[in-house]
Amino acid sequence: MQARDRKFLQDLAVTRIIDREQAKIIAGFGSTTRANARLLALSRAGLLRRFFLGTTVAGRKALYALSRKGAELVNAPYRGPRLRNNETLVSNSSVYHQLAINEIYCALRTGTSSIPSTSFDRWISFYEPLAPQLRLIPDGYFEHKTPTGVLACFIEVDLGHEGMKVWKEKVRNYLQLAVSGDFERRFAQSRFQVLVIVNSERRLTWIRKVVKASTEKIFWFTTIEAVHSNGLFEPIWFRPKGDARHSLLSPSL
Repeated sequence: MQARDRKFLQDLAVTRIIDREQAKIIAGFGSTTRANARLLALSRAGLLRRFFLGTTVAGRKALYALSRKGAELVNAPYRGPRLRNNETLVSNSSVYHQLAINEIYCALRTGTSSIPSTSFDRWISFYEPLAPQLRLIPDGYFEHKTPTGVLACFIEVDLGHEGMKVWKEKVRNYLQLAVSGDFERRFAQSRFQVLVIVNSERRLTWIRKVVKASTEKIFWFTTIEAVHSNGLFEPIWFRPKGDARHSLLSPSL
């Protein structure tokens, strides 16, 4: 076990499941060959569980999750898909959703080196509601240090599976969190933003309309493709109202 391996297993406890390209970013593997060799070695050592998504050889993707042995080694919770080692999935919406969340995590890890005086601080994953009175389990939360203070953001990744009722409830709960004082007590920050990242422009337009009916504050919207192509901190974000694109680091917003 190398120190990098241990850190990688700790990160995998956060991301729950990864593919090879995400592993290269999280673990800092310099090449695909190196990533393949190390993932195979960790799997053979029983520290990772490997399984596959897709049925054809050309379209099949290897995915990795922390094994019970690996979790115990780094003193981390044993979570992730409860699948047999080397099991093949035809399709799995929860896996696709987690991989999309991980893309945001990877973008945070790699997307700020060219921005002066900013740094990724921490990421939190959630497994239960934020507060007893709120039926709200965000997809993630991060804090990012900037010259003007800490940017605190919840993440909501939407792949098109949640209806209007669910989204109205999300908006209500986030607004309640903003005014109740629960957020500041738990996270020691005075305010937060909600970043909604969706799988299509059509979905983005629809969710913006749902949110705008209740508030024009705290919510920001973009697509997964825009994050993948540009990174989180470029002007790719819409607010509930208006057609201008903004950067998360815009000081007046």
